[in-house]
Amino acid sequence: MPDRLYSVEQVADLLGLHVRTVRNYVRDGRLRAVRIGKQYRIAPADVEAFTGTAAEPPPPLAVRHAEVSSVVQLDDVDEDTASRLSTLVMAGLQGKDRTDPLHVQTVYQAERSTMKIIVVGGLANTAALLEIIGGLVD
Repeated sequence: MPDRLYSVEQVADLLGLHVRTVRNYVRDGRLRAVRIGKQYRIAPADVEAFTGTAAEPPPPLAVRHAEVSSVVQLDDVDEDTASRLSTLVMAGLQGKDRTDPLHVQTVYQAERSTMKIIVVGGLANTAALLEIIGGLVD
């Protein structure tokens, strides 16, 4: 049994016809339908056979997307070290999957001797970059 059956009104809307016209097609046997209670129901395949066209393909399933937002704070970092870390982190971005790019920003606060690395992107690429940062810090 098909997943979905159309009502006469839905078929009329699909085909741009009046409801009475569709009912007449059903009664004349030109459009195959099933009577359920007092109403006709029409399978999509029967609409296709009647019109001689393929039905509109179902909409594609939504692809799930997961994204990570993370902030790495490094304390007790001087300006030269922050500059080197920033360069190494940006170099670590080279060769990553371009279909799911990472957005990375580094901020150095001299008065606090802290550096923050803000990373936004897909799960796998973010994890790989955090591994690189972990290796650089240790």
